[in-house]
Amino acid sequence: MTQGLLPFKYVETKKSKEFTGLSGLLLYLELFKLMKIDQIISRHLSIKRDSQGWSDEQIVLSLILLNLSGGDCVDDIQKLEYDDGFCRILKHIELRGKRGRERKKLQKRWRRKRQNTVPSQSSIFRYLSKFHNEEEEKCRREGKAFIPTANENLSQLPNLNSEVIDFYHHYNFKRAITLDIDATLIKTFKKNALYAYKDGRCYQPLNVWLAEHELILNTEFRDGNVPAGHEILKLLIDSLFLLPDGIEEVYLRSDTAAYQHDLLKYCDMGLNDKFGKINFAIGCDITPAFKEAIYSDKDIVWNKIYKDLGNIKLETGQEWAEVCFVPYKLGFSKKSPNYRYIAVREIVTEKALPGMEEQLNLPFPTMEMNDSQFKLSGIVTNLDWNGEEIVHWYRKRCGKSEEVHGIMKEDFAGGKLPSSDFGENAAWWWMMILAVNIQSIMKQMVLQKDWKRKRMKAIRYHIINIPALIRFRKGKFLIHIAKNHPSMEVLVNARKRIMELACLPAG
Repeated sequence: MTQGLLPFKYVETKKSKEFTGLSGLLLYLELFKLMKIDQIISRHLSIKRDSQGWSDEQIVLSLILLNLSGGDCVDDIQKLEYDDGFCRILKHIELRGKRGRERKKLQKRWRRKRQNTVPSQSSIFRYLSKFHNEEEEKCRREGKAFIPTANENLSQLPNLNSEVIDFYHHYNFKRAITLDIDATLIKTFKKNALYAYKDGRCYQPLNVWLAEHELILNTEFRDGNVPAGHEILKLLIDSLFLLPDGIEEVYLRSDTAAYQHDLLKYCDMGLNDKFGKINFAIGCDITPAFKEAIYSDKDIVWNKIYKDLGNIKLETGQEWAEVCFVPYKLGFSKKSPNYRYIAVREIVTEKALPGMEEQLNLPFPTMEMNDSQFKLSGIVTNLDWNGEEIVHWYRKRCGKSEEVHGIMKEDFAGGKLPSSDFGENAAWWWMMILAVNIQSIMKQMVLQKDWKRKRMKAIRYHIINIPALIRFRKGKFLIHIAKNHPSMEVLVNARKRIMELACLPAG
């Protein structure tokens, strides 16, 4: 008898371990093996090293797999546990290559016979609680910009992520690298979250994007009421420490949050022991003094900005000019560095309705020039490039580094935080960062070509969520995918690529 209007019926299979709906996720397990991700985790985390139950490697890898498979909360770990076919292979891989003593050591971690393949929800919550610094909690309050000090466990996650980046840099060596610093808001209804300048209760992580590698180098989880520019120099210094060996030159881009004279001085005067001078292009505040510098310069020259389409260049309607501007804070010292200030203007074509001129409130700085109103923005830089070249290079930060914010919150589990405790949420955010970076490495190094610009929706549809029949023959698993399935070729070629990478030298 059918269960509905159409002639089909849902029944449970008696041999659930012979089926999986996540056959493409096995490809990531093979990438983990190439990266030696379990060893990276064990080097930096020792929360569960000498205790019973789940190990650090098992819990962290489970949270990475949760993000990759599409889960966005701790309860979604059940999706992995209920996929008996995938869990069967995962258990086998955990024991693969381990000898008798090592296997007995794993068995002794459990007082009773182990039931689950991946940690339960309660085990994950208990683990995340180890990243929370209760002593710092009392200092978090409205009206005060405060960043809780990370405890010993949480402070190790940037170093763990750094080793993931080292792996990619090992195969894609760069001597010069660009850092893009930008913040993003995570809206939440957690009672302990603080109010941001918009969107109500929020958290506001500040992220450092590695432009050439398309990876997240560092992140600092913050309350919503903490301005993006708060202690941004400290984050920059910490991030420089995390860069892979072999990088000799660093460039920096950021919006006006980084327009702080101590940061500019640090970069321009080469105060970093490892990298020396850091070239930058940073958005500057449009102050009355900045506008006055434009008005008072009778020799100012406005140059058109073009969009390069290869054979032709199109006018954008925007213009740039070099501005002779010395900020008030730098005007009292002869030793103050001299920066270049570049103004960019674009005529405002939409006019206010008659009688509504005084009520028109535009969401961007403007100024009146030559009987016209212009949208105005500014850039401060120590680069000696052509002004138009600086403008185009600076605007590249608005591409991938800001797009990745949507990826973290929509494609992965960064948009749904698990707890009211700050440290637990910070650890959850870091687990998501690890998954995002591993996915980027998968696209760039393994899938390549047309897959580099695909979002996770397409990756899961075409690669991860592929149903398969599982057979175990002569010590190996055979993953049977439907005949003529379009993903078969992609999966096979990806495995070949991973084998090639395992044989490649560095550089």
